[in-house]
Amino acid sequence: MPVTRSRRAALHTCATGLLLALSISLATPAYAGEQPSNTEGSSTEQSGGTDKTGIYAAARIQYSGSVAPGGGRGNVKSADVNWSPPPCWYAPYLGAEDFKKKMSAEIKEAASAPGMTGTPGAAIAQTKSHYEDGFGWEDHPGYEDYNVDKEGEGMFWAGVENPDEPDFLKRNSCTELPFWVDNGDAPPPQYEEAITPEILAALAYQHMELPGTEVTLAPAGTTKVNLPTWAWLDKADFHEVQATATLDAPGFGLTATTTAKPVSLKLEPGTPDAETYPASGECTIDGGAVGEPYAKGKADRTPPCGITYLRSSGEGTFSLKATVTWDIAWTGTGGAGGDLPDGTFENAQAVIVQEIQSVNR
Repeated sequence: MPVTRSRRAALHTCATGLLLALSISLATPAYAGEQPSNTEGSSTEQSGGTDKTGIYAAARIQYSGSVAPGGGRGNVKSADVNWSPPPCWYAPYLGAEDFKKKMSAEIKEAASAPGMTGTPGAAIAQTKSHYEDGFGWEDHPGYEDYNVDKEGEGMFWAGVENPDEPDFLKRNSCTELPFWVDNGDAPPPQYEEAITPEILAALAYQHMELPGTEVTLAPAGTTKVNLPTWAWLDKADFHEVQATATLDAPGFGLTATTTAKPVSLKLEPGTPDAETYPASGECTIDGGAVGEPYAKGKADRTPPCGITYLRSSGEGTFSLKATVTWDIAWTGTGGAGGDLPDGTFENAQAVIVQEIQSVNR
């Protein structure tokens, strides 16, 4: 029996309602992980967890490397304001037998809820027929008895919310009914949000934790008006970092590693009454370090990276903002790879500037 536009709309409404009712969300809060350091990293994972049926979602995204503790959002800010990690995606959910156990129970519960007559009731009945009697429509083949005769040969996939996406509508936009994918096969092409190495790379970007390096200043703590203040980041504290996201499910596995390389440091003095070196305030990398450490005998030189304050901070301080820009790229399963938007990370530190015009050194 062909499916009309109105029936497709009804099925879509039913799919949305059922997905909300079933709480098919594999991206629940991650298990706690160790606090990452610049060298050791940590490992956390996001999984589907359990419910009263005792069924576990098989798909898990595990994060490792330089990632935020506890599966939280990292400290990288995209330099591209128009870019954001995916708000949702489709991923392996359950095998046929477990899916039948869960979905059939939830369909029965939804059908018995008050007010499930007319179009909602018909949509639920058609959804039941979709999984039990082979009822399908364009690009959506039906299933006989929840595909239990193919147990172990594939999995049903379902929508996953990104828990760090603040927009509720975007987070809940993967509303297709769960669909079957054979082991070793790619998801059908109409599911553009199906999990890929690139999506994993974007999620690794979202969870990446960059080192919160504080700029070293000379003079340290308190500087003087019209005295060049040298600024630098030590090579040991300013290095490449990586974060990896891995999804491992029966018959399906993907991984992606996102790599961030520091490229520049921008200094913003916290007052317009200051000069930066270079004039743009952008200090580039030289041999893996930014700027040049101050040493005795350099008093008459202009710092390659630094600031001269032209007035005192009075009884207060100036907030020196140091923004590190990171070049970010990724590689993944099957030789995939590419670039992601540059990332930035800011640190602010208080600087005291005293009104002394000349200093003997």
